[in-house]
Amino acid sequence: MYFKNYEIGFGGSLSPAVKNLLIANGAVFLLQFIGAASSSIFGLVPESVLKRGMIWQLVTYMFMHGSFWHIFINMFVLYMFGSEIERQWGAKEFYRYYFITGIGAGVISVIFDSASNIPIVGASGAIYGLLLAFGLMFPDRPIYLYFLFPIKAKYFVLIFGSIAFISAFSATSDGVAHFAHLGGMVVGFAYLRIDWRISGVWSKLRSQSKTPKMQIHRKKEQNYDNFKGKIDEILDKINEVGFHNLTDEEKEILKRASNFYLDRDS
Repeated sequence: MYFKNYEIGFGGSLSPAVKNLLIANGAVFLLQFIGAASSSIFGLVPESVLKRGMIWQLVTYMFMHGSFWHIFINMFVLYMFGSEIERQWGAKEFYRYYFITGIGAGVISVIFDSASNIPIVGASGAIYGLLLAFGLMFPDRPIYLYFLFPIKAKYFVLIFGSIAFISAFSATSDGVAHFAHLGGMVVGFAYLRIDWRISGVWSKLRSQSKTPKMQIHRKKEQNYDNFKGKIDEILDKINEVGFHNLTDEEKEILKRASNFYLDRDS
């Protein structure tokens, strides 16, 4: 499960999915730098998604960033927390979670800020989803805030989640997509708790499909054991009082047993 208390260090060697995401984000940022990728087209503009059907923005905005420090911080967090999570889940599940939280964060931003025509850019929704997952997987792991102050992962996530929640519903406009941050955590929490993993659902379906067969097999075994027990009792009775003292029902059982063993031998 997702919430086992693993004990592995931060970062480490680059895991495959994290490496690919770092490369993809870096490549898109380079395209932005040379003017080949427009935030109005590939960033998330809620009004454009709803009125112009630019659905692809729910994915592409995750690879766009507003500045060098913006992408640096997101990618640093992706490396530090994502690599360890991927080593536990595997690349396929990691990709799924990353994109579900990122896209989910975009959907929530569109819902709560539907009239906005200001592009939202950045992988922060998915990054906040990763922080949430890390806090649930490694609740007591110390994280050094500003590289100086140790704080347990569960409190670290709680603080950042509270900040995102308060900021999202405050009246201030600081140019930060707080709904995306909050959305990434909310979607991530729902995903992990409800356990929407395809592999998990498939395993449940397989186990359910096997259950009736197992029950039938066990019932057959139980019936055979009961039948065999009756035969043993009848044979003991024959030894004590003779065959002629058996009831008609007991004689019928012996006849069925004889036919059964003859069928098996043939």
